[in-house]
Amino acid sequence: VQVTHGNVLRLFSSSEGHYGFGPDDVWSLFHSFAFDVSVWEMWGALLYGGALVVVPKATAQDPVAFRELLRDERVTVLSQTPTAFNQLAGEDIRRPDRLPLRWVVFGGEALHFSDLKRWTAKYGDDVPALVNMYGITETTVHASFRRVRLPDLDRGASLIGRPLPDLDFLLLDEKLAPVPDGEVGEIVVTGPGVALGYLGRPELTRERFVELPGGRGRGYRSGDLARLTHDGEFEYHGRKDD
Repeated sequence: VQVTHGNVLRLFSSSEGHYGFGPDDVWSLFHSFAFDVSVWEMWGALLYGGALVVVPKATAQDPVAFRELLRDERVTVLSQTPTAFNQLAGEDIRRPDRLPLRWVVFGGEALHFSDLKRWTAKYGDDVPALVNMYGITETTVHASFRRVRLPDLDRGASLIGRPLPDLDFLLLDEKLAPVPDGEVGEIVVTGPGVALGYLGRPELTRERFVELPGGRGRGYRSGDLARLTHDGEFEYHGRKDD
């Protein structure tokens, strides 16, 4: 996927109003360089003048060792898939001390809010703040923001919140026409986070990076399904090909 420097810079400029990252933050590089979340972890630390802790593969696979690293290195910004975080939370609740985290950012797979209950029983929902960010490599890692609060934990829906300020989500049918309000449609992402395309794969690029009818510009067909709630949030409904 051809992601530009400009794509990455606007990822942080468009999301910094939510976070307030700074030079005192310590970020963990938990993920492989082959996984797009590593772009967020690595360049977030460097852009804001913070510290980056590279997590060895063996440590990332061991919840006990990983928790010790988070404690000893005073990590404040942690990015996790829900699956990995559930393993960490299972170890953490056995310990009386609190980790120094400020932010836990979820991505990479659907987040079920109820799975966070044992974590929030210890930490609450304020420090660290828990954030669900939907996104895909083709839209530069993260495309939405949803702060998770205690009342959300009993909701069955997987809410991905609202697009970042410089992006838009369209819910379209197979003919790229808008679906009726409240109906499920494919998420098509528009805005400056959309990548250039697939290197050396022009046919696939034309199929997924599309010019939208009615002068709506260029968008990326994600293959993900969602509906817009009455509150103006997007609710994730899985993949088209599931």
